[in-house]
Amino acid sequence: MTFDVRFVLVSPQSAENVGAAARALKNFGHRDWAIVSPRYPDESPAGRLAVHAADWLEAARRPATLDEAVADCAWVVATTSRALRGRRRLGPRAWATEAAGRLALGHVALVFGGERNGLSAAELERCQDLATVPVSREQPSLNLAQAVLLFAYELKLAREGKAAPRNLKLGATAAEGWRLGQTLTEVLSASGFLHDDGRHAVRDLLRPFERARLTRDEARLWEAALHAIRKAIERA
Repeated sequence: MTFDVRFVLVSPQSAENVGAAARALKNFGHRDWAIVSPRYPDESPAGRLAVHAADWLEAARRPATLDEAVADCAWVVATTSRALRGRRRLGPRAWATEAAGRLALGHVALVFGGERNGLSAAELERCQDLATVPVSREQPSLNLAQAVLLFAYELKLAREGKAAPRNLKLGATAAEGWRLGQTLTEVLSASGFLHDDGRHAVRDLLRPFERARLTRDEARLWEAALHAIRKAIERA
């Protein structure tokens, strides 16, 4: 199976930006992309900006949610200017280099927020790391299509001539990571460890799993072990 990087646009507000993004992705040969819950009423302006890339625009995935868009991805990265506790911040070139290496283990997703407000706190929570463009303080915001083009260009450079490692086991997908987190939450709640909602504690406990880059088999084994612990607690 061949893995790819998926460019995910969440709630874009400008059809023109989406069309320009389609053109940029075709410029650098990146076919896998998704448009989640667009906020524009008419897509015809996108077609006018997708010069020689109407086929790319038509082929874009149209998932209803971010979770659906990245569920099969082993590494999910959010583009944002924010700094969040426990999240690495990578520049475009560092992200592209790591993404090219991780493609031997599974799909990679790069997530872009809408033009006005970017990604929400809940959407950022679904991502494992952050990608940030080092822009000038005088003009810190990038146009969505320009940001897509910048990352697409860096990814093409990183992938050129890079041989895929052999005999590597598949990385756990985002969906498997979320299930592992839910099971961990259930176990910690049953044990009395968690207080209030416990979201920060669970998130911090999951960080070592993310850094370890669990394989799919390892994630499933951890989930099975946690299920067994929860049942033992419930029987006690």
